Amino acid sequence: MSKTLVFGASTNPVRYSNLAIRRLVDKNIETTAFGIRGGTVSSIQIKDNLVDFQNIDTVTLYLSSKNQKEYYQSIVDLRPKRVIFNPGTENPEFYQILEEEGIEVEVACTLVMLATDQY
Repeated sequence: MSKTLVFGASTNPVRYSNLAIRRLVDKNIETTAFGIRGGTVSSIQIKDNLVDFQNIDTVTLYLSSKNQKEYYQSIVDLRPKRVIFNPGTENPEFYQILEEEGIEVEVACTLVMLATDQY
């Protein structure tokens, strides 16, 4: 099964990234997480560095466009098949970079995709 990286993960249970981790785990989707602060959500460790991530199929972003820039190359280097830009993360500049690298861009809501079996 494919692996998803929740990028911009939070231990705060009211944050959408936290809910996404919980829903991905509930759907038995292999999940990893990166956030500014470490912690654990549904037995998934949120890592605060990008060194150990490998074989990522999907990156689902929960980081505003202004905070994405410093991670452009790191995300490209992960070589995911797709990057999902959740509401509030839209970033045409980054779309172009990803598409030039052959990475699929999806502007959608991970939570809706999971709820409607479109993930």
